[in-house]
Amino acid sequence: MIQQHTISNKHLKLVTINYGATVQKLFFKDRNNQETNVVIGFKNPDDYMNNPAYIGNSIGRYAGRIKEGFYIDESFYPLHNEHGVHLHGGQTGFSSKIWEIEDIHDGEVPYIKYSYLSKDGEEGYPGNLKVTVTYKLEENLFSIVYEAETDRSTHVNLTNHNYYNLDGKGSVIDHSLKVNTAHFLEFNSDKLPSGKVLNVADTPYNFTKESKLSDIKHFNGVDNCFPVETDQCVASLYSESSGIEMKVKTNQPAIVIYTPLNLPKGNYNQEIADFSSICFEAQGYPDAPNQVDFPSTLLKKDEKYMNRSIFEFDIRS
Repeated sequence: MIQQHTISNKHLKLVTINYGATVQKLFFKDRNNQETNVVIGFKNPDDYMNNPAYIGNSIGRYAGRIKEGFYIDESFYPLHNEHGVHLHGGQTGFSSKIWEIEDIHDGEVPYIKYSYLSKDGEEGYPGNLKVTVTYKLEENLFSIVYEAETDRSTHVNLTNHNYYNLDGKGSVIDHSLKVNTAHFLEFNSDKLPSGKVLNVADTPYNFTKESKLSDIKHFNGVDNCFPVETDQCVASLYSESSGIEMKVKTNQPAIVIYTPLNLPKGNYNQEIADFSSICFEAQGYPDAPNQVDFPSTLLKKDEKYMNRSIFEFDIRS
């Protein structure tokens, strides 16, 4: 049964559902003190059962793409794939599961915690994997923490798939973006990484200086993976219209930034237009199990996985 939950403090209000441990709404007040929902979602929780764009979902066991499968200790584990590419955990990844409610806490620092047990062999992955996600509000900070433990070596790469729009409607084409990294991953025609890490200079992926998306010549969207090169703010987004600024920090080695031209037709909780939103998916590198030079995503028995990301909201003066 799909259930909806709400937590709030004096700065933020968060609405989640247990299907896919999904963020449905996140409210912050704009410069005119108007409550603004800064994430795109569906009006009705049941609508998330048909969600090909993974809107608001928790993604796992592996966010992003893997080529066919992987080896662990000379054993090959084939994964569910389409045309040789395994995407976002497979045919029915964590985004399509009912998560259990572990804890809900109100007060000045409210949080909600969900859990899911992924059994050995699910979608081809080895090991029983216990996963939790904790959504917490602390002053003007929204944090997402994924944790996981396994009874057998397996690959784990979790992320949240929120679609942000700091105006609460329309397009992000007039939002300004800055990404504090000088590199991006080269992809092949299957959107799998070639293994090369390239410099952003003289490419469409250079956001080292804050740029309004509408000012970028021939802007055609962003869909790439950027290595994280700072433990401070890795990316920031600003809307001159609402005055809202969002800064992103993470302990992960990479962040996928994605601005879809169109979203699938749906009963959304806000009006949307072309380039309606932008995703900041903090995670490991795609296809890391098959790329020896990428940071490892292997989780062993008695180890603990933790993905911590913080989204800081302010009004820019």
